Amino acid sequence: MEFSLPEQRRLVFETVVPMRWGDMDAMGHVNNTLYFRYMEIGRMDWLHALLEQAGKGPDAPPAGQGPVVVNAFCNFLRELRHPGSVRVRVYAANPGRSSFDTYYELARDDSPGEVYANGGAKVVWIDHTLRKSVELPAAMRRAVTG
Repeated sequence: MEFSLPEQRRLVFETVVPMRWGDMDAMGHVNNTLYFRYMEIGRMDWLHALLEQAGKGPDAPPAGQGPVVVNAFCNFLRELRHPGSVRVRVYAANPGRSSFDTYYELARDDSPGEVYANGGAKVVWIDHTLRKSVELPAAMRRAVTG
């Protein structure tokens, strides 16, 4: 079963991740688990860039709060093979009170128009001490909605 990415999503970040020789499995292609890792790297690089922009000013999320992923999926469309780099496009959509959806497209950097995999993850903003969801910080909401 293939999960589809919604038309209504906003490109929020793009990064390039090198494939490592150790990312390959016994079949000679990048192991399926690494596709999730590439998506995670894209998501975390985006979030770190947002936090860096917010700095310590009024837009900075409160200390002790942050994102957690509550579900994830990946559609494996083509196999990735080492050597090369993966271009990860990060999209965001559907902000709620405490959550938003992220979507990803993975392509080889040397053929950026050819999608090798796509997927998504629901991100929930939580208070780590209270161990429950809290309202998305204003800066995070703006990043998702544009």
